[in-house]
Amino acid sequence: MAPWAQLALVTLLIPQILASPVPEESDSTTHLHVRAAEGYESPPYYPTPPGGWVPDWTEAYSKAHRIVSNMTLAEKVNLTTGTGFFMGPCVGQTGSVSRFGIPNLCLQDGPLGVRSTDHNTAFPPGISVGATFNKDLMYERGVGLGEEARGKGVNVLLGPSVGALGRKPRGGRNWEGFGSDPTLQAIGGAQTIKGIQSTGAMAALKHYIGNEQEQNRMSSIVTKGYSSNIDDRTLHELYLWPFAEGVRAGVGSLMTAYNDVNSSACSQNSKMLNGILKDELGFQGFVMTDWLGHYSGVASALAGLDMSMPGDGAIPLFETSYWGSALSRSVLNGSVPVDRLNDMVTRIVAAWYKLGQDKDYPLPNFSSNTKNEKGLIYPGAVISPIGVVNQFVDVTADHNITARAVAREAITLLKNDMDILPLRRNDSLKVFGTDAGGNPKGLNSCGNAGCNKGVLTMGWGSGTANLPYLVTPQEAIANITDNVEFYIQDKFPKSVTSNADDIALVFINADSGENFITVEGNPGDRTKAGLNAWHNGDDLVKSAAEKFSNVVVIIHTVGPILMEKWIELKSVKAVVVAHLPGQEAGTSLTDVLFGDYSPSGHMPYTIPRSEDDYPESVGLDSQLFGQIQDTFTEGLYIDYRHFLKANITPPLSIRPRSPSLSAEHPLDTAYPRARPTKPPTPTYNTTIPAAEEVAWSSTKLHRIWRYLYPYLLKPQWIKSAKAYPYPDGYSTEPHAVPRAGGGEGGNPALFETVFSVKVQVKNTGKRTGKAVAQLYVELPDSLGLDTPALQLRQFEKTKELAPGQNETLTLEITRKDVSVWDVVVQDWKAPVNGEGIKFWVGNSVADLPVVCVVGGECSAE
Repeated sequence: MAPWAQLALVTLLIPQILASPVPEESDSTTHLHVRAAEGYESPPYYPTPPGGWVPDWTEAYSKAHRIVSNMTLAEKVNLTTGTGFFMGPCVGQTGSVSRFGIPNLCLQDGPLGVRSTDHNTAFPPGISVGATFNKDLMYERGVGLGEEARGKGVNVLLGPSVGALGRKPRGGRNWEGFGSDPTLQAIGGAQTIKGIQSTGAMAALKHYIGNEQEQNRMSSIVTKGYSSNIDDRTLHELYLWPFAEGVRAGVGSLMTAYNDVNSSACSQNSKMLNGILKDELGFQGFVMTDWLGHYSGVASALAGLDMSMPGDGAIPLFETSYWGSALSRSVLNGSVPVDRLNDMVTRIVAAWYKLGQDKDYPLPNFSSNTKNEKGLIYPGAVISPIGVVNQFVDVTADHNITARAVAREAITLLKNDMDILPLRRNDSLKVFGTDAGGNPKGLNSCGNAGCNKGVLTMGWGSGTANLPYLVTPQEAIANITDNVEFYIQDKFPKSVTSNADDIALVFINADSGENFITVEGNPGDRTKAGLNAWHNGDDLVKSAAEKFSNVVVIIHTVGPILMEKWIELKSVKAVVVAHLPGQEAGTSLTDVLFGDYSPSGHMPYTIPRSEDDYPESVGLDSQLFGQIQDTFTEGLYIDYRHFLKANITPPLSIRPRSPSLSAEHPLDTAYPRARPTKPPTPTYNTTIPAAEEVAWSSTKLHRIWRYLYPYLLKPQWIKSAKAYPYPDGYSTEPHAVPRAGGGEGGNPALFETVFSVKVQVKNTGKRTGKAVAQLYVELPDSLGLDTPALQLRQFEKTKELAPGQNETLTLEITRKDVSVWDVVVQDWKAPVNGEGIKFWVGNSVADLPVVCVVGGECSAE
């Protein structure tokens, strides 16, 4: 979400906005009419499939049904609409239903920690978590996020992020996700969701879907966000894959992206929301907009949207909303069916019950709007009651241990000539680069991490959190050795001297973020910087390599960074990618540099030799007028699928041995068995409620200026909208159930284990460490489809192995893992009996010494 992305637009357009009447149904869309790209139109899918048919949600829906059946129209609308920008302590909050004990629900960023507060943990971001390839740490970090969200009174924590997938290497928010592979994203996202929701806090999976760059992402009254034009197979096999796993993990809520998909806005795309998410994937929770990503009233409700955040319409803070009182009007005039509103509210309340938030869940004890103890209760109102808004509750517990472990296990060793690492404590060290130090203006001096000063701990934007403290590499190294000189500058000092035994540690970085902040000419995406190191980092490395015989390069980066100018230099002995480490930047790094732990991270994306190595279609798009048609012509071939080679060196001499393959369930048919019969869903009285239920005259509220309410002044005057212009293809006749559905995430048969590969991993090196076994699937040509040669489908990480010690890892493969999406049949198709499938296991896609052939044997180099 962007907290104030349209501030300039507000100032410029106030006169014409105030002069423009809002249609009675409040379905004026901010979208300009544009022509869809040929072959990429999003088909209509109506009506919205109601929730409540998945067994795991039965109890929650039963409780919700009892309450919703007795709610007034005002109470129902109150839960679907945010109270407005800056109208409460959180970045977003719904109205309440106090009569049934439901408070204003607090929604707060973000994916690496509770944003805009204090006494919180700033965990490493998703890209670092992905680099660990450690499922236990993924879950443990999720638990920490959930405990801190709950401790602060946050009902819905806005994360994890699995979109952007990282299709565009310069994309601004790739670092919030877990890597540029759908399986890595899926497992990272699912483990995080399970961890967060184990605490009672609710996760919000985002951004659904196709949000692969920051520029031109948002629609407004004068612009239209880009259209991600994605074919059906690519959508299912890449971009939808991690969302399906998040739904299967039981996520309570989901956030839509700002952009269009196939020329239909994500927040009102009936095919994406009704057809795929709620019908095919069986999503039982509620769908919310991204902040100010709500573009219509009736159309979005009919398309499957359940909650508007933060509630405002096209222009925030002007008491206008596409929902709120406008939704009350739309229900009274019949343009939004009562059963659609009932399903919207039921989904919200059921998720609240599913997470147990009806049982002693804390209220918010912090404010996103001020650091002071006292302040305005409703800052957006300007004239507002004043009270205690910050209680400074410390929720950090021992989460620093988890934060340090994640940052440490993410560290990836790309090069280590002559075993220069680990360092000895008496080595003579010279440290270069501002990335080794702190921000000279002070901790958190740049709001939302919107600058690149000092060590890079996270990208910038709404996916950040305040650092409670920061251990810089400079501080951590100084705590270990006195035999060190620091040059915390990005221009190589001419006066520095070098001896043969000196080791130069050169720190460089590359940053990106969300586009409501521009940093050093980069508006979120890395437009100006490209994939180069910031602050002339390449020159710093080359200068050090000219002066010193032993150079170690440490990189903190949001994503791929070019290294060709210096990585093969003789003096550059080692290259360490420390990703984005969060608050434990220095300690996690020295844990590895000085040998207390061996590096065990793996790259969660491919590093190219040149940016020209990428297909042209994954470059950034930008234009001033009209809609960008961003067509995913590369299809399934992104990242390593495109390169078929990764520039990764295994950090330890640990090799899989003694592999074996076993079949768990037969693949005796190309398609999975028929989905289970869909149970009935809760039913309600669908009579249009009495107008008095939303009449201002029936309330005794003290009205707050700019606060968004569900009430109307003269609701009894509203007439039936008999000739309402419904979206093309709108129908109230339910679709036949999709054959690929049947449970959360899809047909349960898709997730049965069909093969297991066991490998014995032995540490043949000289140091204790962990290793990751990655399993890639090679599908046969007999499927008749163009399919990438290798696709990551599973991974496991060992425990700490001493030299000579071994551990057997089991990598389980599901039917879906060996299937392709059949666009004609609309189901997942696998090779019958697994004929021709090969499983490759190793350290990375470029280092796969083990191969197992279905129907044959396994072999290892």
